[in-house]
Amino acid sequence: MKILMLSSTFPYPPTKGGTHNRTFNLIQPIAQRHEVTLVTQRSPDVTDEDIAGLKQWVKELVVFERPNTIQSGLIAKIQRFVQFLSQGIPPNVLYLYSEEIQQWVDRAVAEKQYDAITCEHSVNEIYIRPQWRNTITTVIDIHSSIYRTCKNQLETNTSDNPQRDRLYLPLLRRYEQNSIKKFSQVVVTTDEDQKQMETFAPNAKVTVIANGVDLDTFPYRPQEPENHNIIFVGGLDYFVNIDAACFFSQEVFPLIQQQFPDANLTLVGSKPASEVKELTTNNSAITVTGRVPSIAEYLHQATIAVAPLRTGFGMKIKTLEYMAAGTPVVGSDRGLEGIEVAGEGIPLRALRANTVPEYLKAITSLFDDAQLRATLSRNGRKLIEKEYTWSSLSQQYEKVILS
Repeated sequence: MKILMLSSTFPYPPTKGGTHNRTFNLIQPIAQRHEVTLVTQRSPDVTDEDIAGLKQWVKELVVFERPNTIQSGLIAKIQRFVQFLSQGIPPNVLYLYSEEIQQWVDRAVAEKQYDAITCEHSVNEIYIRPQWRNTITTVIDIHSSIYRTCKNQLETNTSDNPQRDRLYLPLLRRYEQNSIKKFSQVVVTTDEDQKQMETFAPNAKVTVIANGVDLDTFPYRPQEPENHNIIFVGGLDYFVNIDAACFFSQEVFPLIQQQFPDANLTLVGSKPASEVKELTTNNSAITVTGRVPSIAEYLHQATIAVAPLRTGFGMKIKTLEYMAAGTPVVGSDRGLEGIEVAGEGIPLRALRANTVPEYLKAITSLFDDAQLRATLSRNGRKLIEKEYTWSSLSQQYEKVILS
């Protein structure tokens, strides 16, 4: 089968983050069995070595340059909003849009070069014509609902621009509702996003395909560390992770230190924002590492891993990686979204916390109870091995594309 995959994010190396990780690990096994052409964009941080590395995994790699930096200033923002209002397409989607890519894709479809097209992340939907679903399989892989994310940020007061997002919210609802109707198949990562898409388009074919873990990259820990170390992992230039890191460091961790004076907190992630770096100024027990060669090694050295996200939808790859490494997890509803961690007939796999007292209780109980730590570690790893390996998830994605 000849498959065209569109990804505005250059998905290599997959260790860069969630979108890179999911896109590459779903594509790579499929490309071994089918002729895959990947059309992507090159951002300034993509090297020639990255291009050479990705090229070996697909039949054809077509790389376009990413558009110039978005304009700043009040007038530019007003223009973007007016454009969103009139065209119905969010500014971040239009920013990434390439007329060259559109012409390339249009020509490929007109010449019937491919049997299926997939959009790896919802921003790529802009290249798909509604009428194509009558002649070719079109798939959109929605990593997380942009409407639900914006709505949640407003509800939890975590939006970085509430005034803008209140204006954008109804437009995002209309946009997402209209965009998914163009596709033969819709893929999401969680049951919650599935319900949202089925509400938007009751006749849509929506399939849940979770995120996964490379078990070779995240082996199970050889032994439990003897310390009171806490770790949080995430791209620290992304506002969802910035908010989580600051919230936990400023509101939860100092209370932990009162009970466990030797406790340490390590924040691991690329390109840490200034407000994250500043967390170390007022608390010497907090370390910000930046990008590290092996996240698994840091997880193996930690007693507990936290996922204290207050916003951001979709299944979190980092939470799955915590569990794969055998590090006991304490996470919020957002950090544990889509993962069954407790309940009737479900082995205890993680502790849930959404408020400061809940975090304090969960972390204290883990520090005090070695058996509880061992239970979470063991059950978490078993879950990943059973349900969240990229090889099995890629097979599910392949079935959707072939259907």
